[in-house]
Amino acid sequence: MNPPEDSELLERFRAGDTTAFAQIVDRYERRVFAIAIRICRHHEDARDVTQDVFVTAMRSLGSFRGDAQLSTWLHRVAVNASLDLVRKRGRREGPGLEEVAEAPASEPGPESVAIESVRAREVHRALGRIAADQRAVIALHDLQGFDYAEVAEVLGVPMGTVKSRLHRARLALAQQLGHLKETEPSPDPGPLR
Repeated sequence: MNPPEDSELLERFRAGDTTAFAQIVDRYERRVFAIAIRICRHHEDARDVTQDVFVTAMRSLGSFRGDAQLSTWLHRVAVNASLDLVRKRGRREGPGLEEVAEAPASEPGPESVAIESVRAREVHRALGRIAADQRAVIALHDLQGFDYAEVAEVLGVPMGTVKSRLHRARLALAQQLGHLKETEPSPDPGPLR
């Protein structure tokens, strides 16, 4: 049996079926948290944002008109709540997001795991040093895999704005990561002749 469509869950929720809302939360909680953690950079803040998104959803879904897909609306609420929290709290001190990148499919040796872990931490630190709206566009497009049109819909901006923000965000991120290029080992030139 296929899982119910979002529209069916919305109808059931509006009719008073609380399990339908629980299914919506189960379906989107991880994605909302992923967006929040990339923008807020702190687990506690991301958990707070995720909770706020679903409290807002519970209160607002009864009047949700469906002008956008439910997923797009939830992502927009997540981005806005994350950006609001970042603005409200300002730049926080502390380690921030220290997650490591997903493990590659093949079994790497201990040295390559350590290098990838260090690189992932550097990238996450660099993300924290760029503007929150730039983190948002990178989180949606580069990390969550949304296409330009989806990012534009979530952010409520024209597609051209998404492209220019993404370009500026990537430049800012590259500038933050410039020191890694200097420390990368140069490729093995092969045997000397």
